Amino acid sequence: MTDDDTRDPRDALPVSRRQFIRITLSGSLAAGVVPGLPAAAASGAAVTYPTIDVAPLASIKPGMPIAFTYPDASSPAVLLRLKNSAPGGVGPDASIVAYSTLCTHKGCPVAFRPERNLLICPCHWSSFDPAKAGQMVIGQGSEALPQITLRVSGMVVQAVGVTGLIYGRETNVL
Repeated sequence: MTDDDTRDPRDALPVSRRQFIRITLSGSLAAGVVPGLPAAAASGAAVTYPTIDVAPLASIKPGMPIAFTYPDASSPAVLLRLKNSAPGGVGPDASIVAYSTLCTHKGCPVAFRPERNLLICPCHWSSFDPAKAGQMVIGQGSEALPQITLRVSGMVVQAVGVTGLIYGRETNVL
């Protein structure tokens, strides 16, 4: 047995583990391939959302949900007029909001329950408060529902973006 056979093989590495991890992570970030990060986020590219007309302002009644899809046909959403103003709300009293209806737990479709003023998932009963930016109030959802960014143009409510990541996607715009 020689001296070379008794040495720890890690001593022969030109860089430490910490240096190796730092170099690998830096390279991955630069290449935009870090797992879990959307490609658009990793590249710094701006996401361009479509602008769609959702409903005439006068037709949106309190407690009566309006279903639509945004930002594409595979993304169900709901528009609501609440009793009071809400974060991200639009309209004369800032009470009109919209959310993705895909639960953040398993992607089941949530539904608005006007008697409880909540968006509730029938699969595992996660409940989200539309008056508090879609915040989860009970259940197994992992985060708030993605909120659809709205604006009023003329007398029409339009969807113009999404805050948060729609369930099951790496990016909101495919």
